[in-house]
Amino acid sequence: MDFDDTKEEAAFREQVRAWLKENAREREPGQLSTSHSFSDFDEIFVTEGRAWQRRMYDGGWAGITWPVEYGGRGGSFVEAIIFRQEESRFDVASGLFAVGIGMAGPTIIEHGTDEQRRRYLPAMLRGEEVWCQLFSEPGAGSDLASLATRAVRDGEEWVVNGQKVWSSGAHHSDMGILLARTDPDLPKHRGITFFIVDMRSPGIEVRPLRQMTGGATFNEVFFTDVRVPVTDVVGEVNGGWRAMMTTLANERSTGSGTLNFPQVLQLARDCGATGDAIIRQRLAQCFVRHEISRYLAFRIHTALSKGVSAPETSIAKLLFALISKETAELALSLQGARGMLIGADAPANGSWQQKFLTAPSFRIAAGSDEIQRNIIGERVLGLPGDVRVDKNVPFRDLVH
Repeated sequence: MDFDDTKEEAAFREQVRAWLKENAREREPGQLSTSHSFSDFDEIFVTEGRAWQRRMYDGGWAGITWPVEYGGRGGSFVEAIIFRQEESRFDVASGLFAVGIGMAGPTIIEHGTDEQRRRYLPAMLRGEEVWCQLFSEPGAGSDLASLATRAVRDGEEWVVNGQKVWSSGAHHSDMGILLARTDPDLPKHRGITFFIVDMRSPGIEVRPLRQMTGGATFNEVFFTDVRVPVTDVVGEVNGGWRAMMTTLANERSTGSGTLNFPQVLQLARDCGATGDAIIRQRLAQCFVRHEISRYLAFRIHTALSKGVSAPETSIAKLLFALISKETAELALSLQGARGMLIGADAPANGSWQQKFLTAPSFRIAAGSDEIQRNIIGERVLGLPGDVRVDKNVPFRDLVH
């Protein structure tokens, strides 16, 4: 693993830090972000996120690893990691373009046409178009290849009918990446096509799903005779599974999120609880897992920077979900009776309460815990794969 910056990386980090200090507000040690986050996904988050993305674009920091001809910087993966590390110390509305720049963009770069790259990539980097992911369905979550949304060719268009669910930010999105079945006579993994879809197209209905946090990050999306131009197919017809794997690989390699040990430690100090033996044990456990996660990130980033696959991202994702839950529970314990409050009545405007209510979703997002354990078993430990009796059966012959 590489722990230290090279001379060039250290110089790059200083350049990033200097720009951020001129363009954003640095948080105090132990301070939680006051910006709206991906868990809010409201109008304020969208407005602030667009503005921050445009500022990064104007400053030359958008799409660090992307080709220069499409508005990127043409830099390295390590430089992108350095920018994210430094950005996390500032109070900015990041995350709005996680689907677009983090997932859709790299997929279009690898599998799209030159026309698609010219049309969509610069607009993403400028913060002009927000993207969402239209993969999961009521009957196709962990078993994504069981998706039933249909796309039928009609001249120079595809006509899409079906339903998607758990689509983060779809209610504020301009564009989406869509998986639809285009040949039910093929086995379920081979009859799927990857589309780009304009979310303002006639026939698309988006219904936000209210969560226990009070927000509505997720949505269910209905397609009724939605027409998609044939020019918006990414990759090969019926070969969408390959493009989808690129999308998910980029989703997992971007990291699981920001951990909050320094903030919970500061909260313990503010509450005068650091002398309590039980609290000290819980803080120590939290710290140890935080450090394990940090060193695991070093290992993953080193591998990815050298072009090596890193299935350990599934371990990192599992650990992030666990740490998020334990950290939020500890924070509410430290607040005592005040932990039952929420919003402006609660300490830190209820930020810890929001984290507590959001934490269970991390066990599902970006692949459930069960899916991650399968990946770890098969790709990290080399265990035999599950027996898949439906692998070569035409989709229309499967029981649904």
